[in-house]
Amino acid sequence: VQLQASGGGLVQAGGSLRLSCVVSGRTFSTYAMGWFRQAPGKEREFVAAISWSGGTTYYADSVKGRFTISGDNAENTRYLQMNSLKPEDTAVYYCAVRRGGFPHLSSTEYNYWGQGTQVTVSS
Repeated sequence: VQLQASGGGLVQAGGSLRLSCVVSGRTFSTYAMGWFRQAPGKEREFVAAISWSGGTTYYADSVKGRFTISGDNAENTRYLQMNSLKPEDTAVYYCAVRRGGFPHLSSTEYNYWGQGTQVTVSS
């Protein structure tokens, strides 16, 4: 299983970015995806997660109302739409998948990880 994350970049505070994560290779029949982020000197933290069906989503309190996770099963792609970005959102963002359709908030529950994409929000 390979995950390719993209869409990061440099944006001013208040701006938007959309991250994408394409899942390829010998994928599971169903999987859930999570987005995590890691800022310099900090531990990796949960951002958002979505079930295979898309009917269940979870968000960290810090991004609730600003970020939206969605997916396209036909394209094996998941998205993280990030609006009203803040400097504290600056981090490397990682996508990850876990076997089965139900998402989880803990990074230890995910089986495969993408390489990460840098998001930098300037003030």
